[in-house]
Amino acid sequence: MEQKNTITVTSPKRAYALDALRGFAILGMVLSGTIRYKILPAWMYHAQEPPPTHTFNANLPGLTWVDTVFPIFLFCMGTAIPLALSSRLAQGFTTKQVLLYIFKRGFLLGIFAIFLQHIRPFTINQKPTEQTWWIALLGFLILFLMFVRLSVNLKFRQFTKWISLGASIAAIILVSFLRYPDGSGFSLSRSDIILVVLTNMAVFGSLAWFFTKNNLLLRLGFLGLLIALRLSAIVKESWIAVFWKASPVPWIFQFDYLKYLFIVIPGTVAGDLILTWLKTPVLKEGDEEIKQNWNKPRFYCIILLMLAISSGLLIGLQARWVWQTTLLSAVLGLISGFLFVNPSNDTERLLKSFYQWAVYWLALGLVFEPFENGIKKDPSTLSYYFVTTAIALFLLITFTILIDIFKHRKSLQLLIDNGQNPMIAYVAFANFLLPILRLTQLEPFILQFTQTPLIGFLKGVVYTLTIACFVSLFTRLKLFWKT
Repeated sequence: MEQKNTITVTSPKRAYALDALRGFAILGMVLSGTIRYKILPAWMYHAQEPPPTHTFNANLPGLTWVDTVFPIFLFCMGTAIPLALSSRLAQGFTTKQVLLYIFKRGFLLGIFAIFLQHIRPFTINQKPTEQTWWIALLGFLILFLMFVRLSVNLKFRQFTKWISLGASIAAIILVSFLRYPDGSGFSLSRSDIILVVLTNMAVFGSLAWFFTKNNLLLRLGFLGLLIALRLSAIVKESWIAVFWKASPVPWIFQFDYLKYLFIVIPGTVAGDLILTWLKTPVLKEGDEEIKQNWNKPRFYCIILLMLAISSGLLIGLQARWVWQTTLLSAVLGLISGFLFVNPSNDTERLLKSFYQWAVYWLALGLVFEPFENGIKKDPSTLSYYFVTTAIALFLLITFTILIDIFKHRKSLQLLIDNGQNPMIAYVAFANFLLPILRLTQLEPFILQFTQTPLIGFLKGVVYTLTIACFVSLFTRLKLFWKT
C-alpha cells in the first residue's frame, strides 16, 4: 500500500518567507554599495554603470543582480500592504482612520528621506573630515530615537512618543546649523531618492489596494490604465507627457514615480494570496494531519528551477541573448508547470498561485523587452518592472518552501530579522559602520589589502554580514524602526 506523505502544522502561520525576501533585498542593497568599484566584472554592478569608469550610460541595456534588489524590495512593500491594512480593518478601523494611517506613514517616510540625505557624510562634505563622521553618527542616533518603537514588554514604552518628539526637535536643530558644499543649508529638495520613491509607493500603493481590495479586476484595470499613461507620456509635447512631468510638490511627488506601481500592484496581488493563506485554520498537535501530495524531491526540483529561471534571466539579458533567454525561460517555465499540478493543501495552492502569476508577469516583461531599446533600470523600462517582479515571485516561492515546507526558518533567521527591520540596515553602513571605520582609521588599512577582485568582493560580504548581525541584534531586542 502506498504510504501518504503528511505534515502536521503546530504553530500559527506567519509570512516569514516575505520577511526573508525583504531581508534578502535590503542586504543586497547593502552589499551592492560596499563592494569595491572598478575591479569586479560588469555583472557585479548596475548594468548601465559598467567598470572601470562606472560612467552612466542611459543607452546601455541589460540586467544584473544589483538592478533587481530595489524592485524586489518594492515588491515586498506591495505584498505587505494587504497584510498591514487588513489587520487594521480587522481591528475596526474606519475608512477615515485607514486613510489617515496611510498618509501618516507617507509623511513619516518623507521626513525620513529628507533628514537622512541631510546627514549622509558625503552629502555634508565630499571629502569627509573627522567632524563629518561624528555628525553622521549623531544623525544615526537621532534617527534611531525618532523612529524606534519599543516592545510592549519594555518598562518605559509609554515614553516612546516623548523620546521621538525630543529626537525630532534635535533633528530640526541639527539640520538648521549644517552647511553643504554649495554653501546652502536645509532644503526640502535634498532627499534620498530611494526613500522618496518608497514614500510615494507606500501612499499610492496602499490607496490602490484599499479601493480595490474586493475587486482584483478593477486593480488590474487600473494597472492597464497606468501602462497606457506611461506609453503615451513618451510622445513629446502631448498633454499626457506634460501631465506626467508636472507636479505641485516636485520635492516629494512626481507623476513619474507612479511607474513603480507596476511592481507594487503585482506585489499587492501576492499579498492578497498570502492573506488568504494566513486566514486558513491552523491545526494543533494531535489534530488531524494535513495531507501533502508533493514530496521532498519535487520541492527540491521546484527550488532548482526557480533559481535556474532567475539566473538565466540575469545572465541572458545582461549578455543580450534576448530570444535565447526567452526560449530558455519558456522551456524551464513549462517544465516547472508540471511540478505545480494537483496541490493538496493551502501552502501548495499558495505556491501554485505564486508561480502562475510569476509566469504571467515574466511573459509580459519579456514581450516588452525589445520595446524602449531593451531592458534598463534607468530610465526604467516596462520590461524591467515585470521581469524583476517575476524574479521576486520566484524567490518568494523558494523562501516559502524553505521556511514553511522544510522548516528551515532558523537557518534563514538572519534574513528574517533584517527583513523585519529594513530601515536600520538601509542607514547603518553610511551612518554607522563607515564612520566608525574612518574614525578608528581601520578603513584605509582594510583598503590596502582588498585590491584584488576576490578580496574586494569578500570585503563587501564582511561589511554586509556585520550590518546584518547589527540589525539582527536590534530585531531580537524588539527595537524596530517604524514609519
